Amino acid sequence: MTNGCEIYPHRQDLESLPFWKCDGCKNHVGCHHKTSSPTRPLGVIATKEIKGARRHIHTLIDPIWKSKRMTRGKLYREIARRLGVAEYHTGELKSMDEARRVYKIGIEIKESLKK
Repeated sequence: MTNGCEIYPHRQDLESLPFWKCDGCKNHVGCHHKTSSPTRPLGVIATKEIKGARRHIHTLIDPIWKSKRMTRGKLYREIARRLGVAEYHTGELKSMDEARRVYKIGIEIKESLKK
């Protein structure tokens, strides 16, 4: 467990926030700091490759809910349904295979909204 001073030394706004960091690979994950469990991780610590995949997924799916064509909750429930899981959170992706599946689903959802 560490704080934002170590993870983002250039960001004063994050300096007091809690983070979990792997001392081996130096990757990190933020925490649900505004909840009753302020040190509960927001997801899983990702490799550099998985982090990049998560960013690409957000680049694809965030415009869908930000455009108000679908709420964020409905979009995430639809992704979960198509994955066959109870809940979907991008921060929980653990493999590139999972990320590829979600990206493909995101493309399918985006295309279906064009109709």
